[in-house]
Amino acid sequence: MAFLNYHHLRYFRAIAHEGSLTRAARHLKLSQSALSVQLRSLEENLGQPLFERKHKALILTEAGQIALEYADSIFRSGEELTDLLQNRAKRSRGFLRVGAASNLSRNFQLTFLRPLITRDDVELIIHSGTQRELLGQLQAHTLDVVLSNTPVRRDAETGWHSHLLDEQSVSLVGHKKRGMKPFRFPEDLRTTPIVLPSLESSIRAAFDVLMDQTGIRPIIAAEVDDMAMLRLMARETSGVTLVPPVVVKDEMESGVLVERHKFPQIKETFYAITPSRRFPNPILRDLMKKR
Repeated sequence: MAFLNYHHLRYFRAIAHEGSLTRAARHLKLSQSALSVQLRSLEENLGQPLFERKHKALILTEAGQIALEYADSIFRSGEELTDLLQNRAKRSRGFLRVGAASNLSRNFQLTFLRPLITRDDVELIIHSGTQRELLGQLQAHTLDVVLSNTPVRRDAETGWHSHLLDEQSVSLVGHKKRGMKPFRFPEDLRTTPIVLPSLESSIRAAFDVLMDQTGIRPIIAAEVDDMAMLRLMARETSGVTLVPPVVVKDEMESGVLVERHKFPQIKETFYAITPSRRFPNPILRDLMKKR
């Protein structure tokens, strides 16, 4: 059985957080060569490289990221021991780091993560950004999963897995009005302003194809690339908005907005993107099993 030297773990943790041997050695008041020997000893004991060197920078490997999480947890446990003896007990917690595409429905994100929100043994860390930014973080092992409405191509270098979580037909929604007549699609789009997702959206592309087939050019009130803003626009506009119903779920349940027309042939998809990892996050693994 390998012996885990906690001094080595402390040195590794300092290197990981400082980002370089030089800064960590200065912080620990050790020589850089001595610190390098300690790191190499820890890697030999664990049987895994913890860093890879890219352009003179130290980048955590997948094993290194996991080792850092455990190291942080171990040193937090030391703090909890002190708290316990001083009657300030805290419970150890696990972490799940989620990246969410900025144009993804907040309601969908909440639905997916809800099983973890009430757990007091899990801390959620949620980052928002473009899919490209988030995939970079996923590749660097600083995220466990990326939530997106588009899958990514898998190749030998990245090994991404795009798990389809859900798909939903999109609709035209609008305010409920007294004496409102049934919406006639596509004829009513000649005179009714419409709020649309931006041109980069897959559902916008499908909608544009459909409109080309009808020969009608709708009156576009706004084009929005963020689902949270699309939801706000749906509440403010006097016309209709093309949106997955999950985005305006609360407004539809309260009766503020109603579905005017449904497009079964146009679907919004929701994916969880994960990398191929030898050491998957157990919290994420359990969450995905519930889907």
